[in-house]
Amino acid sequence: MQRRKFLTNSSVVLALASTALRANAKSASKSFIVKAGEARFGIHTPFMGVNPNDVKISGKDTDGQLAVFEYIGTQKVGPSLHLHFDQDEIFNVVEGEYLFQVGEKQETLRAGDTIFLPRQIPHTWIQLSDRGKLTYFLQPAGKMEEFFLTMNNLKERPTMVEMNKIHAAHGMKVIGPPLSLK
Repeated sequence: MQRRKFLTNSSVVLALASTALRANAKSASKSFIVKAGEARFGIHTPFMGVNPNDVKISGKDTDGQLAVFEYIGTQKVGPSLHLHFDQDEIFNVVEGEYLFQVGEKQETLRAGDTIFLPRQIPHTWIQLSDRGKLTYFLQPAGKMEEFFLTMNNLKERPTMVEMNKIHAAHGMKVIGPPLSLK
């Protein structure tokens, strides 16, 4: 039953991604494979310094129409409450359990579940299980790859003022703190 649910959800996500790519986009001129544990251009961008958060399909591959990331969680953390000005996000839970907040509504998602997060709506999530894995899509790609590279290259945690500037430069706005399990 879980496998069927996963396949159904994955089909929906892929159909949405395919539709987005066909709309006046130049895509990569040849196919490619990004193996498990690898990043599209060999540059890993761990979230919060530990959890792998790698580009699998770059906005450079899709003429800016789509970016796909894989997140592997080994710690129970998540991003600040934020919004994207010009991007929709689609998350598919591959493994584990996550609590998502979209606007004021909170929803627990498990392996096989998919959630659509519209642009301009504040959202965040936190991993509930000891281990988790997400595949997520941004449409259009925007500057998310650059955002993760910038964050990954910081030598220390940025101040709130610096964090707001970094988010703004990449088409996002921090609205509030991350979710907490405490």
